[in-house]
This record gives sequence, C-alpha cells and structure tokens, in this order.
Amino acid sequence: MPSTYYIFSPGRLSRRENTLLLEKGDSKKFIPVEDVDEIYIMTEVDMNSRLINFLGQNGIVVHFFNYYGWYTGSLIPREGNISGKLLVKQVEHYLNPSSRIFIAREFVKGSIANSLKNIRVDFDEKILNSARDIDTLMSMEAAFRKEYYRALGEKTGWDFEKRTRHPPQNPLNALISFGNSLVYTAVLKEIFHTQLNPAVSYLHEPSTRRYSLSLDVAEIFKPLIADRIILKLTRKGILSENHFLKELNSTYLNDEGRRLFLQEFDRLMKSTYSHPTLKRKVSMRQLIRLELYKLIKHLLGEKKYTSLKAWW
Repeated sequence: MPSTYYIFSPGRLSRRENTLLLEKGDSKKFIPVEDVDEIYIMTEVDMNSRLINFLGQNGIVVHFFNYYGWYTGSLIPREGNISGKLLVKQVEHYLNPSSRIFIAREFVKGSIANSLKNIRVDFDEKILNSARDIDTLMSMEAAFRKEYYRALGEKTGWDFEKRTRHPPQNPLNALISFGNSLVYTAVLKEIFHTQLNPAVSYLHEPSTRRYSLSLDVAEIFKPLIADRIILKLTRKGILSENHFLKELNSTYLNDEGRRLFLQEFDRLMKSTYSHPTLKRKVSMRQLIRLELYKLIKHLLGEKKYTSLKAWW
C-alpha cells in the first residue's frame, strides 16, 4: 500500500525508469513509485522537470518545508476529479450567509469538541449557536483557543506566554506551528482525491496563495493530530528544549526534533479506530477523507453535515 516518504538530508531526487532515485553523496536509494503517494521534503533537494512530470502522472503529492521547518508549499498533480456541479454548490453555500455560517460553525464545533478531549477548559460550547456571522464565530473560537493554549502550556510544563506564528518565538509555539502545518498538508492531500475545490472555504475567507478549505477542515483535526503529538512528546520527555534552535526572534525544531515529530505523525496517521457507523477500523487519514465526503453530501443536499467529534 502506498505510503508517505520523508526526506531529511540534502541530495538529488530524480526518475530512473519507473522508480524514484534519491542520491545523497555516494549513496543511492531506489524507491518504487507504487510505494509512494506523498513526499515531505524537509531540506534542499535538487529536482528536474522530468521528475515533476513523472510525479504528476503518478498522482504523487510533494510538500516542501524550508530550513526552519516552515511549510512553504505543495506540488499537486493536475486536477483529475473535477465536478462543475459540486463547484457550483460550493460557491452557492459560500455566497449564502446562513449556509456558510452553518458549515463554519460545524468546523469550530468539531475543533473545540476535539480539543476538550485533550484538555478540559471552562467553555460553554452552546454559545457557538448564537454566532450569526463569521467574525463573531471566529472571535468565540479565538477566546477558547487562548484558554486552551494556556492550559496546553500547563499540561506540557513548557512556557507558552501567547500564540506567536510568524515566526514562533518559543518551543511550544514552534511545535504548534509545525504540527498545524503537517495537518494542513494532510488535509490538502485528501482534498486532492475528492471533487472539492480547495480554494472555496467557509470559516476562513477564500484568498489568493492558499487553499483555504484545507485550513477549514484542518481545524477539526489539529487537536486530534498536532496537539496529541505535542502532549505525548513533551510529557514523555521525548522532546526537550535541546531539540530547538533559536535565531534572533524565532524558535524552530532542529533536524532531530523534526524527525521525532514526523515519526510520531506518521504513526498517528496510520493508527486505526473502530468506526461506530461503518463497523470497521479506519485510519486517521481515512477519517479525513470521510470528513470530506460528509461535506460533499451536505453541499449536494444529500445529508446534513455534522463535524467529527472523537469518540475514542
């Protein structure tokens, strides 16, 4: 079964017949293309157009991170699943204020419910129903997130202070940013396998240079993936402040820290859970795909959307 491949060391990635060839100095590693459906490049890697064409033909998504471990973009194959009808429905639900706020509210409800599975904070989820516009909803979510991250800092024993993103200014903020970017890429990759347009969103405002629907759906899964990894790695002492580098006003994971985080990310994405409705085990990655299918059914008027709330 195709899996995710991570590249940490500088080198060259090229095509050799029907395989990928990763060269690092004198070492060479051949990777059968059927074994890969997604690549994370965490360092400088040389590539050429022949390889890019090959990756596109085989539907392989590539995510790029810079020297600091910050997500910079993705190479996504040409859209193969196109539905004009679904695109029209996506836009209609965005343009209709009541339709948009319903979907956006569900994203926030799922995010908060899953966060509260990790850490209990004082928050009445019912107040979300009173939000009649996106700004009010996002203000409510921001108020919850402030208390939640404060509690996350207490749980991990690491100073949080306040949420800083560009750049993160302490280790806990660096972990949150890195983890959230991984969830974003995981959602983006699953959207690619559906007929949804990743640029039409409901909670986050659609804009240029970002796939805002990925941001929307990632809200549901960040507590289940990124936050749980952070809690595990910090509370078990797997990650320490020795796994971070500081430059001027920024803090980021070093190479070993990223390896440890990605190792746990890969394990969690493959973890399976007994689905109460499907009556079978599904992986975290499959849960993301199922969430997108639920959204599609809602947009097409087949079944009302309710966001995922973790049952495990």
